[in-house]
Amino acid sequence: MHKLLKQSPGEKIMLLGNEAIARGAIEAGVSFATTYPGTPSSEISLNLFQISKESDLYFEYSTNEKVALEVAAAAANSGLRTFCMMKHVGVNVAADPLMTLAYVGVTGGMVILSADDPSMFSSQNEQDNRYYAKFGNLPMLEPSSVTEAKDMVAYAFELSEELKQPVLFRTTTRINHSNAFVTFGDIKPVQTKGRFIREPSRCVTVPSVSRQLHVTVLEKMDTAETIAEGSEYNTVTGDGRFGFISNGVSFHYVTDAVEDLGIKDQSRILRIGFSHPLPEKTIKDFLTGCEKVLVVEEGEAFMEEAVKAFAQEAGITIPIKGKSPELFSRLSEYDPAMVREKAADFFNVPYTPKEKLDLSDLPEIPGRLPNLCSGCSHRATFYEVQKAAKDMDVIFPTDIGCYTLGFLPPLNSGDFVICMGSSVSTACGFGQATDQKVVSFIGDSTFFHSGITGLVNAVFNDHNFTLFILENDSTAMTGHQPHPGVDMERFGVAGKGRVDIETLVRAIGVEHLSIIKPFKVKKSIEIIKEALAYKGVSVVISRQPCALYAMGQDMLKPRAFTVTDRCVDHKECITGIACQSFYIEDDRVKINADTCVGCALCAQICPENAITPLKK
Repeated sequence: MHKLLKQSPGEKIMLLGNEAIARGAIEAGVSFATTYPGTPSSEISLNLFQISKESDLYFEYSTNEKVALEVAAAAANSGLRTFCMMKHVGVNVAADPLMTLAYVGVTGGMVILSADDPSMFSSQNEQDNRYYAKFGNLPMLEPSSVTEAKDMVAYAFELSEELKQPVLFRTTTRINHSNAFVTFGDIKPVQTKGRFIREPSRCVTVPSVSRQLHVTVLEKMDTAETIAEGSEYNTVTGDGRFGFISNGVSFHYVTDAVEDLGIKDQSRILRIGFSHPLPEKTIKDFLTGCEKVLVVEEGEAFMEEAVKAFAQEAGITIPIKGKSPELFSRLSEYDPAMVREKAADFFNVPYTPKEKLDLSDLPEIPGRLPNLCSGCSHRATFYEVQKAAKDMDVIFPTDIGCYTLGFLPPLNSGDFVICMGSSVSTACGFGQATDQKVVSFIGDSTFFHSGITGLVNAVFNDHNFTLFILENDSTAMTGHQPHPGVDMERFGVAGKGRVDIETLVRAIGVEHLSIIKPFKVKKSIEIIKEALAYKGVSVVISRQPCALYAMGQDMLKPRAFTVTDRCVDHKECITGIACQSFYIEDDRVKINADTCVGCALCAQICPENAITPLKK
């Protein structure tokens, strides 16, 4: 039995934040869950996927976040408790249905999780998705700890059913990827089938209906504000004159700072967990007892701006600060030391930072750029494209995934990327706007996510570029989740369909379509040259399973290679592909046998044939 399915109330177990959130949803009786995987939310979906194979939970990896939300919206309007998960930029994809779903509402509890990523550990931006709650008229909750995240999910479903409104559940990476002991509660019975009751005056958003729905959603937000005023997640501790307002993990940084600075008896802390709509009366009452207030929130000045507006309305003229050059930045994560230092500065409290260790006698730690894994087929594809396109003036639009790393030297195969699927659409624009050759890259999962429509556009408008679809048989970067092109039986799930990329591309109308096996270097270069010479839309599918995934599924038996004495130090292996299994010792190229998987790419490009399989 999956550990998160145990009916053992009172048991304490160490869980990752994302596991705690999944457990909270299970305890709440969730019966329907959808997602498109994205870090830092991926482990929630992984656990629910595993649980669905042992329970009545319906779970799906949807084609993209928009589809995931629309599928979930139907289930939630059939009376089922529904959970839809995505990372912060995924909400951008889902924003179209999200804005109108807020009008329509739900009949069963619906929680939409947005996992924000301050510091951009695995993202192309660090947008603050609290603004989606304000923009879309959605109630929003924000946990401050792993243990609270589990309990707050259950409350989010109850709140959703009370308001008949989706609830936005915003986390950050520090919550998602921290560990803590969590106490299990009861698992509620699951309602697996619902019934949709026809209600065109609510569910069919023609203008005449939506005008009334807009009135209704504003009334719901008034009700939500009343609930927020009495919420157990909006709390005040202390009664001093130094005021702190915080949310999320920053709340714990504040409580630590107050203790460390010795100002606990001089401070009061307003923690905001039910963060939209903000509890206006609670905030105004809090301000009246303060001489000055520091707002501590990662990301944008979401709370700070509202707090200042509330203060102005109430005629409160105390200093209220948060984001400023001398205090908190809009960039990156915060940490306890930063909050302690800024609080001391703002409240003019004596503070001597701990003396830093003297590390001057230690060598500088060498930097390590992110790199494609040993045996990654993308490395072979990029190398072959560079050889085939030698002496061409090429633009390389690329996309979101492992293959984004192709922009690094020596592969140098990434010039422009903005979001999922953009490689195909921007290739259309570059091809039309310039006389340069355009070669774009997209992964198989990303192609299904949002690359198909760009390719349809390219065929319809007769654009001129070559698209490489890197088909490695999984959604690799976020943890090898399935996508519509994989055989789901390998994931232990029967009865699923499978969409063949080659058939789909031909159906779209692409006339020049080629398939390469990227570890057959010479043949692949020949095929790529033909594709690059084609005038119009040409597509090359580079077909090879992800090496890490293949090893995990026992589809690949690693076979290490070694550099023999025939090597005359051309270093083509280093300057051409820079596989991370190579290293230099005594000015000679060597291969780490513990990481080499035996793809033989380097052996095929070595001028002296000096790289051969290692004899055990």
